[in-house]
Amino acid sequence: MRVKNSVTTHARRKKILKRAKGYFGSKHLLFKTAKEQVLRSLRYSYIDRKNLKSDYRKLWIKRINAQCRLNDISYSRFINGLNKAGVKVNRKMLAELAINDPKAFAELVKVAKKAK
Repeated sequence: MRVKNSVTTHARRKKILKRAKGYFGSKHLLFKTAKEQVLRSLRYSYIDRKNLKSDYRKLWIKRINAQCRLNDISYSRFINGLNKAGVKVNRKMLAELAINDPKAFAELVKVAKKAK
């Protein structure tokens, strides 16, 4: 007696087509095109999860730089001054301080300027 895989095959195809729900044209109707698009979409989502980290870092740097300029120091001199002073604060926290607590940020700028 031979083994038939219709149940397994149907389930596998159904899973792919379910993921392709909402895609344009035949990409949500036909198995072959749906599979191609789902694989491509998964690749895009993986890449964009990595890019999101980079985008946030860029945003934090812009916010820190804007606040640094208001305190008469460049971003690079500020970060260099903090490193020389031994202050270990990441850019995410520095950006939060720059937005929510400019006075505390100004104190860090003073520390960075002294460390030059």
